[in-house]
Amino acid sequence: MESSSFWSVLVISITAAAAIAMWAAKSVRATHNEKIGTMPGDELITMPIASPTHAITIHRSPQDVWPWLAQMGADRGGWYSYDTVDNGGRRSAERILPEFQTIAEGTLFPAVPGATDGFFVLREYPPHVLVLGVRSSNGAQLVTWAFELRESGRSRTRLVVRARGGPGYRFRGLPMWMITRIVPIVHFVMQRKQLLGIARRAENHRRLVDMVRLNPRTELVERT
Repeated sequence: MESSSFWSVLVISITAAAAIAMWAAKSVRATHNEKIGTMPGDELITMPIASPTHAITIHRSPQDVWPWLAQMGADRGGWYSYDTVDNGGRRSAERILPEFQTIAEGTLFPAVPGATDGFFVLREYPPHVLVLGVRSSNGAQLVTWAFELRESGRSRTRLVVRARGGPGYRFRGLPMWMITRIVPIVHFVMQRKQLLGIARRAENHRRLVDMVRLNPRTELVERT
């Protein structure tokens, strides 16, 4: 009975949080064409149990946005989402970190601080495509997480993100009915925060770079 009550409260809480987030941030909703269109990495999981797609318009070029994607991951630049949940309480970076800009297929983006597993780079075509993924111990593709930067006019980018779960994906051992109902809601809440965080950082950083160009005494420092 107690277990049933716990899950009921959890479902209601998450649903309420998602409803508020959706009402407050229509800007992260993908268009119909973005949702039904193909994306890099789709071919790795051809029969997903879920394939949510979200997007945001960033008033910067793909070249300005790419560095923030390249440095993602715990013990790196962070995930730009809710740091208490996915970054051990450490603040995600507010500046570009040169030491994490070189990535290649197989580069690990740790899921949480101190982890030796997480998301591995499956595809990377700077400055437009980054596909991360998680495989099972037998090599089956469990999850793909694709980020695509699409030019949308002068100094404007549409960042489209798609997560796909394979048939063998089990989030923390939850039953399938909970995975298909709860996980997409949790994902939306975290993804929304991440997209808004990336957009804010990319746009603010470009403004700061322009300020430095006009006034060399201005310093590019990370906020604390």
